[in-house]
Amino acid sequence: MGPFLVESVLSEAINLVETKTLVIDEELRLESGRLLGPLTLAYETYGTLNAERNNTILVAHAWTGDAHAAGFHSREDRKPGWWDDLIGPGRLLDTDRYHVICSNVIGSCKGSTGPASINPQTGRPYRLSFPILMVRDMVRAQKLLLDALDIPSLVTVIGGSMGAMQALEWGIHYPGMVRSIIPIAGTGRTSPMAIALNALARQAIYNDPLWKKGNYKPEHQPVSGFALARAVGHISFLSEESMAMKFGRRFTARDGLFDFFGQFEVERYLEYNGNNFPSRFDCNAFLYLAKALDLYDVAWNFSGLEEALERLTCPSLWFAFSSDWLYRPEQTEEVVEVLQGLGQPVEYHRIESDYGHDSFLVEPEKFTPYVGSFLERVWQRVQAETVAKEN
Repeated sequence: MGPFLVESVLSEAINLVETKTLVIDEELRLESGRLLGPLTLAYETYGTLNAERNNTILVAHAWTGDAHAAGFHSREDRKPGWWDDLIGPGRLLDTDRYHVICSNVIGSCKGSTGPASINPQTGRPYRLSFPILMVRDMVRAQKLLLDALDIPSLVTVIGGSMGAMQALEWGIHYPGMVRSIIPIAGTGRTSPMAIALNALARQAIYNDPLWKKGNYKPEHQPVSGFALARAVGHISFLSEESMAMKFGRRFTARDGLFDFFGQFEVERYLEYNGNNFPSRFDCNAFLYLAKALDLYDVAWNFSGLEEALERLTCPSLWFAFSSDWLYRPEQTEEVVEVLQGLGQPVEYHRIESDYGHDSFLVEPEKFTPYVGSFLERVWQRVQAETVAKEN
């Protein structure tokens, strides 16, 4: 049976969207050698696919992100999609020109197949029987989605953090389909420090007795361990400068300086965010995606970085942020320097920002002018090629 669509509805109002779901009744061979299928892929689209089917931009989300990149699901929603400022009519990713799509990665819990999904062979949730994923597997699943939607080419693939890794994988493994990539706050391979931070997060979850080796009930997640794991991750997204600006050394208003359980404002902030997170994300999905991040190495199954990057022939636009200590600018620059040495079309900007790894979400205005100019050049080439084919 071929792919079929479920709940594929877009509201008449341009800022009201509904998540669409694609079910692919086939198995995807993963980098581990295991097979995963059938697949469910959640995604949202914004704008209209043109007659030439050549105006699509793929937006790739970060670790705990989802397909809801722009608009509102209902008029009661308090917040729009996570990159709403950049997607829409007249915005950076202009939906009057582009057809924008954002897909939830496999391994997640936001509509795509993940460890909380039902294993068709057992009729029960996968939990820890779910196979280990790599970012490359996520991209292959996205390719199946675009094939099903009959989208033969992409103007660009853009994303931050784990989204940057996806963009790079797209450019390397589907060079005939991708016109350009825009990796933001990414890396070519995860550093030992980033792996160590994820190891701490894992141990926090493993040590929570409610985790039960992944066999917890959805309504009884290991909240204590999961909240601590999220706090560890959240610290890595910030920077010393941003913490000093936002919290300083202030105590919370209700706590006294000599109260043993009194908290600094930064402590209460981490506690609040950590405790809220389990209500909107699945713990096992968090662990599987963390493992995919740890395993990321663009040179996987290549002889080295140069062999991998020589396949990236399309123009690429890279951004790193000065205060990002999770994926430091030097890690981005390592990839850029190899591309430059290979003579590939690459552009790089190191952006001064005090907001750490989260800078790509907090201060987009610092890099979007470069993206706008870059996209205009890519789009002009796409149009020129279309005209040449018609003649």
